[in-house]
Amino acid sequence: MDKPLILISNDDGFQAKGINCLIDMLGDMADILVCAPDSPRSGFSRAFSATTPLRLDLKERRQGVEIWSCNGTPVDCVKMALSEILTREPDMIIGGINHGDNASVNSHYSGTMGVTMEGCMKYIPSVAFSLCDYRADADFEPLRPYIRQFTQRVLREGLPKGVCLNINFPLLADNQHDYRGVKVCRMAFGTWYNEVTKCHHPRGYDYYWMVGHFRNDEPTCEDTDNWALQHGYVAITPTRIDLTDYDMLHKMGDWNLSL
Repeated sequence: MDKPLILISNDDGFQAKGINCLIDMLGDMADILVCAPDSPRSGFSRAFSATTPLRLDLKERRQGVEIWSCNGTPVDCVKMALSEILTREPDMIIGGINHGDNASVNSHYSGTMGVTMEGCMKYIPSVAFSLCDYRADADFEPLRPYIRQFTQRVLREGLPKGVCLNINFPLLADNQHDYRGVKVCRMAFGTWYNEVTKCHHPRGYDYYWMVGHFRNDEPTCEDTDNWALQHGYVAITPTRIDLTDYDMLHKMGDWNLSL
């Protein structure tokens, strides 16, 4: 009997430690096909390449694992893998492990979530894993038992149509060895501010860096992903493809919209 097949991508590039740790964590429970960007693509969200020719490059093939790179976006990687590489539909699609926080409104900008949302739109159970540590040499080992458990659960039970999971892990303090627990929670409302920094080039022109600072706009709300992460919990946020606001949909039924 064939092992389950997992398609993995990310927005940090195929060389990133996070994606390679994920391969190691799951390699005994599934066949793995990696198709990831050839260099970092953070912040590409659900963008795909409409005007740029795409290329695929086989980087490694070993028992149970194939690793490909693509010069496109994270979403391009998923589309290319499904169309051009895989010979059967994967049982699951995973984005990650991302180097950095994809909680709150960051999920809208995230290429890791772009991978997961693309899989969800293809009706394939899809999960994003992120660690709140941007360092290239981040320690992903504490995530191992959680990622294995979550992956086994989704492979066994699937996910509802149109729903994917955004799973974020806090950064453990130096004296901590494990997380306080797991919380299933909603996305916090937050805001990025001071996002643009203006600089002047010695050759006489101005240029700009997109930087900014994040503000949690509901820091005391204990049902949010930001609160969970700030208090040492793994945060799981079920996320929908359907962006319809059904409360407003019903309220608008009372509007007189005839011209």
